Amino acid sequence: MKKLMFTAVIVFSCLSFKFADAQVTFSAGINIGQQPEWAPVGYDHADYYYLPDVNAYYDVQAHLFVVNNGQGWHHVEHLPYNNYDIYHSYKVVVNEREPWRRNEVYRSRYAQYRGRHDQVIIRDSRDNRYRNHWHGNAGHDNGRGNSGHDNGHHGGDGHDHGHDHGRN
Repeated sequence: MKKLMFTAVIVFSCLSFKFADAQVTFSAGINIGQQPEWAPVGYDHADYYYLPDVNAYYDVQAHLFVVNNGQGWHHVEHLPYNNYDIYHSYKVVVNEREPWRRNEVYRSRYAQYRGRHDQVIIRDSRDNRYRNHWHGNAGHDNGRGNSGHDNGHHGGDGHDHGHDHGRN
C-alpha cells in the first residue's frame, strides 16, 4: 500500500510540474503586437522596458510607464520628464515580474547605457514582423509634444547587447 501511495504522489507531482511548465510557456508567448513603436527591434516578447536615462520602466501589457515619485513606484500614462526623447533613448528588455522591486540591480547593471542613442526601434524597422505593431498613444509623444519623428541617426544592430532578459 505504501508503494502505491508513493507512486501516486510521484505521478501527481509530475503532472503538476508539467501543468506549471505549460503556464509559464503560455505567459511568455509572443507579444510583438503590443510593443510600442519606440521599442527596440529583435524581441518576440517583452514584459517591461527599463529606461536607464530616467530610471523608469514601461509596462508593455498595461501600456503604462512605471516611475518613482519619491514615495514609491506608480503607473502613469506619460513620463514626467520634459526633455526625454523615448524614440532616441536606450531601452532594456526586462522579462521579470515587477522589476522595479529590484531597481538597484537594473540601475547599476545598465548605467553604462545612459545617453546611448544607437538602438534601432520598431518604427524604423523594415522587418515584416513589426508591420502591424501596436499603435497606441502611451509614450508616443510622452505628453510633452516631442513626437520623435525627426529621423535622426539610428546606428547599431538593434539588439540590447549584454542584456540577458530579452528573447531574440
